Amino acid sequence: MSNNRGRGLQANALGTLDTVVMAVAGSAPAYSLAATTAVLVGAVGLAGPAALLYCAIPMLGIALAFSYLGRIDVNAGASYSWVGRTLHPFLGFLSGWALVISATIFMVAGSLPAGAMTLSLFDEKLADNTALATAVGAAWFLVMLFVVLGGARLTVRAQLLMSGVELAILAVFAVGALLHTHNARSFEWSWLGFGHFDGVSGFASGALIAAFYYWGWDVTSNLSEETRDSRRTTGLAGLIGVGIVFLLFEVFTIAVNVILTDRQIQDNDANVLGVLGEEIWPGWGGKLLIVAVMLSTIATLETTLIQVTRSLFAMGRDRTMPEALGRVHRTWNTPWVAIVVVGAVALVMFVTSNALGSVGDILSNAIAAIGLQIAVYYGLAGIAVVVAYRKMLLKSPANFLFGGLWPFLGALFMFWIFVESLGDLSNASIAIGIGGIAVGLIPMVWYWKQGSDYYRPAKLDATQVVETEYIPDGYTTAAATERSRLHEGLPTDF
Repeated sequence: MSNNRGRGLQANALGTLDTVVMAVAGSAPAYSLAATTAVLVGAVGLAGPAALLYCAIPMLGIALAFSYLGRIDVNAGASYSWVGRTLHPFLGFLSGWALVISATIFMVAGSLPAGAMTLSLFDEKLADNTALATAVGAAWFLVMLFVVLGGARLTVRAQLLMSGVELAILAVFAVGALLHTHNARSFEWSWLGFGHFDGVSGFASGALIAAFYYWGWDVTSNLSEETRDSRRTTGLAGLIGVGIVFLLFEVFTIAVNVILTDRQIQDNDANVLGVLGEEIWPGWGGKLLIVAVMLSTIATLETTLIQVTRSLFAMGRDRTMPEALGRVHRTWNTPWVAIVVVGAVALVMFVTSNALGSVGDILSNAIAAIGLQIAVYYGLAGIAVVVAYRKMLLKSPANFLFGGLWPFLGALFMFWIFVESLGDLSNASIAIGIGGIAVGLIPMVWYWKQGSDYYRPAKLDATQVVETEYIPDGYTTAAATERSRLHEGLPTDF
């Protein structure tokens, strides 16, 4: 048994602004636009803005689900805990595992562009060298690994700097795009409709890729044990984060449609944003947007590391994975074993990824695979909130809409795009996406047989937690004292 068992993460390390910045950085606006625009255009053509719009609506439903669940269960594992305590522990474990696998795959999908972008600042030809891009990307990954190891406060300081510069550059170019006059085509409102999709399956493919754009805002929930007033802050920050990145995604995707030709997009599949910057501001524009993408990519590597290591920490603490993963460093208050393990696995994946082809090929397969895994754990969270709040949904219109109907429809949408898109995905994407989740059955069954308490959960019921949450100051009747005692004993508090 670890001598650190029971030692928690650093409480109250993050404030509201810190958490909002983490949510935006988690979705990585500049990186998502640069790495994924060509994939989105390849799937749906001019319908990219519509795919992002119609995925944002159910994504807000999932963000509402995370917000409502975060109010009643503060846990670094987030959906791993919520789904396990509402639907079934097996589904909870697979929900957490889907996040772990998608985040680990992203270590490669994110680090390769970071390396390529860094090299392109010096020489465009160097960026096409997959081996060199991998080496430089791995170096950036290791830097972020040590930052995350150094604690939540160091992590947030680095994030504020990187994301602040990134968002400032994007804001300047958003204005520049609006004022740009030499356009490849005129803006059309039909880009926001359904007319440009190639049928239902085409829409599903676009929505799956759009889900990857938004993915990452939920890092706020994985940081809940380290956030001040986390029952309110983490969910609110997630919602604000989704709203901010939605606006950025729409502005730049419409700008790509207006300003760039199809040939420019195809020829620069891993660097569409750099080409857009060169068109808006010849000479310096491309370089500046490459800097924004590089910072965005490095910043989202950091948030992804937080998500996967906090999830593994929660699993180790619950003994649904090796207990050592739940160990916390005495000085930095970070799950150091989980961080070291993730770093080692990712470095091995960097080496093996070179056998998969070019940066563009690797990105295309990884984005689709991650999209499948995102759909699984987001969808399960959307169902979990309805179960947790089922006794309260009819008590107010707000509860019914925001804690029930909208998250439920968001969950149905996630499951629908998962099933509908399978027919259009490559075998490699399906194997990575579904096979990665299936591997989780091995530790799940093993630790279930070992008798982990996680598999005998205290059911998550919003009425019980909410009633004990709001006891007026000075209200010290025996009943209130008993409710307070019950609340302290709930496994939602750390």
